[in-house]
Amino acid sequence: MANERRGVEKLRFKFIWVFKLYSGMVQKYSHQLITGISFGLTTAVITSLGMIVGLYSATSSKLAVVAGIIIMAIADGLSDAVSLHLVEEAEVEKGKSKHTPKEVWLTTLVAFLAVFGCTLTFVVPIVIFSLKTAVFVAISWGMLLLILLNYFIARIKKEKPIKLIGEHILLAIFVIIVSYFAGNLIARGFK
Repeated sequence: MANERRGVEKLRFKFIWVFKLYSGMVQKYSHQLITGISFGLTTAVITSLGMIVGLYSATSSKLAVVAGIIIMAIADGLSDAVSLHLVEEAEVEKGKSKHTPKEVWLTTLVAFLAVFGCTLTFVVPIVIFSLKTAVFVAISWGMLLLILLNYFIARIKKEKPIKLIGEHILLAIFVIIVSYFAGNLIARGFK
């Protein structure tokens, strides 16, 4: 009984230590985490929706859409992370780099994980549903993610979320429409 109690206390201590470490890291690196996550999720959602709708309208092939999502998760995730890495390195304040190398790399890693992870979530509806239904489910999922992300950002900025949400939803709809018609044009060009 005493050994079990000591084991529970050790586990409790480790949990509290990890929680405090995590909380401190979140506070210390909040800019890097917010930048990486907000950039990563936004680009993942909008690019995924455009690619899914475009490939669907061009090919009507589940294989093409799933392959496109997986390839995009890797290539776009790496590309976006490297781009954000350069942006963070280029930020200068009073003649000095605004971010430490550790902060730059943290932003890079978080951005890659956000793009990669979020993009891969769009595979699930494509695998589960018929392609036509999956496209609508993916659009709904993407819009929900954009709404939640922009609501969170508006709360951080102490602004009304409706403007930020509306702006990004309209941009996503624009990308979806352009991608749909681009896919149709490509399909017609190869017939």
